[in-house]
Amino acid sequence: MNTKGNGRNKTTKTGKSTTSKSKQAAPKSAAKSTKKTTDKSHKVLKAKSRFVDFKEKQKKGDPLPSFNEDSIRLNKYLSNAGICSRREADVLIATGVVSVNGKVVTELGYKIAPTDVVKYDEETIRAEVKRYVLLNKPKGFVMVANDPLNKKAASYLVKKACKERIYPVDRLDKETSGLILYTNDGDLAKKLIHPQRKASQLFDVSLNKPLKKEDFEKLKSGVELEDGTSRFEQIEFTNPTFFEIGVKIRNTKNQIIRRTFESLGYKVEKLDRVAYADLDKKDLPRGYYRYLTEKEVAFLKMSS
Repeated sequence: MNTKGNGRNKTTKTGKSTTSKSKQAAPKSAAKSTKKTTDKSHKVLKAKSRFVDFKEKQKKGDPLPSFNEDSIRLNKYLSNAGICSRREADVLIATGVVSVNGKVVTELGYKIAPTDVVKYDEETIRAEVKRYVLLNKPKGFVMVANDPLNKKAASYLVKKACKERIYPVDRLDKETSGLILYTNDGDLAKKLIHPQRKASQLFDVSLNKPLKKEDFEKLKSGVELEDGTSRFEQIEFTNPTFFEIGVKIRNTKNQIIRRTFESLGYKVEKLDRVAYADLDKKDLPRGYYRYLTEKEVAFLKMSS
């Protein structure tokens, strides 16, 4: 910190103090400073107004969840443990039946650390372990609610993966094969499908006839469908015969790839999702699943 001239009178060679001159000059410098501050405030306000206008034009959606491993809301902790929903947890907290480290907590929005001991009706609560299971779904399996008796449900293939209830982040139709991510981590699932952060998907597409060059260009620029424009993020031929194409999308509309090609007069004979959110199916045979590594989970949380 520069302290030169602070509280001290400078003396010239003639021995005269310059304090009075400094005091006289102070109002001018103060006026300049005030003007600069005012100008700066106007610029900030102007910039903010532009920002607000921009935000209003954006698609509205739920706020993106954050991953703060150091603390978690008490109602969310109870919900994750399978005790009740978050709203019901708020009621339990308000009635005084939940304690943290031996002290009753009635404050809504109260946050706890990973080392805190939470009790409900004098019983210690343990939060549910997060599970991340990647399935390579075969063609012919349907995406329905957990049905352990339906052998043609994709969930049947992962029923022994863990004791916790896990759910698919998104869906593939019956005739489409490929990767499906199952998890009980609601925050991660919400991020992966959020309008602003949709996970990338890579598909191998097989057509009933060669794709024409002009249609290839249309797919790159965008094809108009009944529910809006379908535009592939990337598209390239994967076979010299032009029957097979690699397509990268972020669009999650129902059967978007099939409908896009059909609008141009093609039929999709085979559709396989070979990558989802940068996870691939290397060494994962059709009909089998694997657990994500800690590194993969951390990457998904960081990038999504």
